[in-house]
Parts: sequence; C-alpha cells; structure tokens
Amino acid sequence: MGNRPQTLYGIADSPVGLAGWILDHDASSYALIARVFDGKSEGLTRDDVLDNITLYWLTNTAISSARLYWENKLNFFAPKHVTIPVAVSAFPDELYQAPRSWTERAYPNLVYYNKLDKGGHFAAWEQPELFSSELRAAFQSLR
Repeated sequence: MGNRPQTLYGIADSPVGLAGWILDHDASSYALIARVFDGKSEGLTRDDVLDNITLYWLTNTAISSARLYWENKLNFFAPKHVTIPVAVSAFPDELYQAPRSWTERAYPNLVYYNKLDKGGHFAAWEQPELFSSELRAAFQSLR
C-alpha cells in the first residue's frame, strides 16, 4: 500500500478481492479477524466482518483508504511535539504499541495514557465497548 497503491485497484473490481485485502491487512489483524471463523466470540462477529467489507464495497472507498499509506511521507516514529491535549490508548495487537516514554516526548500535553490487555490496529471495530470507555476516560479531565 505504501509503495504502489494504484496496484490495489483490483480490490475495487471484486468483492472477493476486497475481502482478501481487508483480511490480509497485516498479520495481527488477520489473526484477530480469522478467529471469528474459528468459532471464537472475542471481539468481532462474522456479521461485523461482512458489514465492514460491504461498507467498503458499497462506498467504493478501499482504494482511497489505502492511498493514505502512500501519501504519508512523514517519519512516523519521530516525536511530533503536539501541544494540544492528547490521549493515547496502547492496544497490545497494534502494529506499533507506543511506549509511554516515547508518547510523553511526542505529546508534551499528554493527559491520558493506558496500556490495554486486548485490541489491535482496528480497536474501535474489534473492541467497540473497550474503545468507547477509553475515549470517555481519556478526555474526562477536559470536561
């Protein structure tokens, strides 16, 4: 996705190709999604997976969502010195679980940091209740 996003246009031509792309986003996400089809009820359901694929298909947004990886040329792991209030929830199955030490350097106005026991790159989708409670806790001090 980061090198040649245009090669992904095939996912706009086939719902099966689109499903394959979504399932194969990265190894951790694949494992979290695949467990649904192994009968494990943690996080997502089969309907959740199908709904997500359908949403991408009906809105034809798979290519535009992949293009973000190509357009972002910033050094992702360099501290950004963002001064507005920032909250970070570090999910264990995220592609990069930001350590608190890095997070404090990157965001000098860090108002909340929490390491969680479950969740990954698509935490809002995989663990919506946990994600919602994190948002509430994260910005409670700003109410």
